[in-house]
Amino acid sequence: MTIIKRLIPIVVSLFIFSYGASAQNKHSKITDYPTYKGLIMAGYQGWFRAPKDGMMYPDETRISIDMWPDVSEYEKTYPTGLKLADGSIARFFNSTDKSTVDLHFKWMKEYGLDGVFMQRFFNSTKPGYERDASNTVLKYAMEAASKYDRAIAVMYDLSGLRASGEDCSSVIEDWKFLVDSLKVTNQTGTKTYLHHRGKPLVTIWGLGFPDRPYDIRNIGIQRLIDFLKNDPVYGGCSVMLGVPTFWRDLDADCIHDPYLHEIIKQADIIMPWMVQRFSPLLHNDMDRYRDEILGDIKWCNEHNIDYAPCVCPGFSWHNLSTHAFPDDVKPVGSIPRQGGRFYWQQISTAILAGADRLYVAMFDEVNEGTAIFKCTNNPPISKVAQFIDMDGKPSDQYLWLTGEAAKMLRKEKPLSLKLPERK
Repeated sequence: MTIIKRLIPIVVSLFIFSYGASAQNKHSKITDYPTYKGLIMAGYQGWFRAPKDGMMYPDETRISIDMWPDVSEYEKTYPTGLKLADGSIARFFNSTDKSTVDLHFKWMKEYGLDGVFMQRFFNSTKPGYERDASNTVLKYAMEAASKYDRAIAVMYDLSGLRASGEDCSSVIEDWKFLVDSLKVTNQTGTKTYLHHRGKPLVTIWGLGFPDRPYDIRNIGIQRLIDFLKNDPVYGGCSVMLGVPTFWRDLDADCIHDPYLHEIIKQADIIMPWMVQRFSPLLHNDMDRYRDEILGDIKWCNEHNIDYAPCVCPGFSWHNLSTHAFPDDVKPVGSIPRQGGRFYWQQISTAILAGADRLYVAMFDEVNEGTAIFKCTNNPPISKVAQFIDMDGKPSDQYLWLTGEAAKMLRKEKPLSLKLPERK
């Protein structure tokens, strides 16, 4: 009897250990992308959704985008309320069409973009239309990532989180849903979910920005990070945090709260958001960009955190600001692309400064004029809405440049400080 009593704790311990080991099998340990190092990843919005009547952007006075996609290769397109110079109706794509997502990932494969972070906004973590539509896009993206062998990962954007009555609990529940129902970390076919430091990578974007209505001390962010890292069933993940450009000094575009550093020290990677912080119109602004990256890398090395600097082609936010912020209307092309020169200045500067991975803002963000996917030199003609074009460059200029950058990042070809020219 004594022997049996002594054996019971051992048996129970073995059972608990066995259960714990099996519980960790939610994530596939196999992936074609075991590390972010050496990769160029872009953000993917996927939020361009056709209404039930199929008419996108019916009112030219309410246009919220500053670039127009080249829709010549899309299987399905939808009419808009705008017209092209030849009098024909301007058409747009729908992000919730499977053929649209498939084409985008086909381009990634063709041009050499390693993959994308799928943006999942806070409102998509709660039941409703936004979540259903986001699930559809993510489902198609997981299938296309496997088909074209592109890296894919989830990026939670806290935009939409209110000041009171909400915290990150819905993000925790949503991650459980994504792992259980959409199998994001164990997709069917080729496994391409992005890992880092041997674990699936999950990003939380939106910490430390002073224009956010929430206080990072009151949203349960540490609980969320602990869950992603240590939960026996859904955890075991690496975490990347999206923070302001001047996070290190807690200055300028960043809150002045040292608690942000406490959170950052719990991360595996940080990605400072650098859109609108640098411009080709300012003399030697790339020196300032370089110095920020050098200082960031030094700080991160001291704290065993990896670092992904952000690059973007340019910025334009005229049309949205016209009706959303009538007292602060932004000029068209406020940060000009210069045919790709500004994009390449950032890329080459970041690589020279020691960056071994890059985050591109963004793949399909035409609202803020940062998209790198195929856009047109012949946008709609309007007396109200205004659009930037491709500076006469081919519609695939930025996809091609991104592929060239990926080769140079991995030292597959020498780094060029000048904008590469296509032969």
